[in-house]
Amino acid sequence: MGKIRRTRILTLLIFLGASFGCSHIPVPKPRGHFRIDLPVHKYVQFNEQTGKNLKIPVSFEYPAYGNLTFQGEKGSDPGWFNIEFPSYKAKIYLTYKDVKNDLDSLLDQSYDLNVKYHVSKADAIKENVVSNIDNKVYGIIYDLKGNTASAVEFYVTDSLSHYLRGSLYFASEPNADSLAPVIDFFREDIMHLVETLKWK
Repeated sequence: MGKIRRTRILTLLIFLGASFGCSHIPVPKPRGHFRIDLPVHKYVQFNEQTGKNLKIPVSFEYPAYGNLTFQGEKGSDPGWFNIEFPSYKAKIYLTYKDVKNDLDSLLDQSYDLNVKYHVSKADAIKENVVSNIDNKVYGIIYDLKGNTASAVEFYVTDSLSHYLRGSLYFASEPNADSLAPVIDFFREDIMHLVETLKWK
């Protein structure tokens, strides 16, 4: 009798131990994102020769891993050109304009496109003032936070003859969290472009 009792107690203890030992509290895992391999920042010179004789009177350094495309070749405004990054579905749209007593109008358009258009989607819009007295390059770089169509926009001018506007877009649904590393990467490239820009 004692042996059977001990066996039952032992069986009960093993069963209870197995029941409690195997239980665990489920913990939700954070959402992950695909790892994005980004190249080392490297730049090449843009000038009127690389601009395919479109008479865009600016020079600057742009990313060596970007492809220049020119919308002006198709009969549209010759000042429209892009730097495309197919591997990242990203594109920096650029527009150059000669200033012809219409700088106020160009700045108003830039404000409307950069701020008013994105204000409803942006969590915040940070303005970084550009003031390079030596090269006569003045303007603003807009850093748009949140799920906006464009993450970085800018305009620069010499206040007399030249105006250049740019914006960074991705050919994917806006998702600030997953795109954050790529946005930061291309923001640095845009900053470099503006810092090295000279008017001809």
